[in-house]
Amino acid sequence: MSEYNHILTESNLAVTETARNKIAGLINDTKGEVSAVRIYVSGGGCSGMNYGMTFAENGEVNDSTMTGENGFKLVVDPIALSFLGGAEIDYSDDGVNATFVFNNVFQAIGGSGSCGGCGGGAF
Repeated sequence: MSEYNHILTESNLAVTETARNKIAGLINDTKGEVSAVRIYVSGGGCSGMNYGMTFAENGEVNDSTMTGENGFKLVVDPIALSFLGGAEIDYSDDGVNATFVFNNVFQAIGGSGSCGGCGGGAF
């Protein structure tokens, strides 16, 4: 079986430097227990899609990947990627609330645009 290895670029999905640094730090804090952060999209009912992130021990055959310095690595499955066209992932920490934010998510389907620790697998 041949391996699908699509590389994500900024034209597919933008990730701010702040978000890259936070993701790399989260991965490094696991001391090798995980190798990446997975972005997922789930149905959100009438409010649009929900976007989230969780740890991944390794990628799947059909995943697209984005890697960078300091251990930064994202994996996204093809279905989730189809809902992320033109999106930007940022990280916001105002001292009280810290969260990853999905900006400019696929406008045709709506979406909440934020990933706060709701307990649904997100961190």
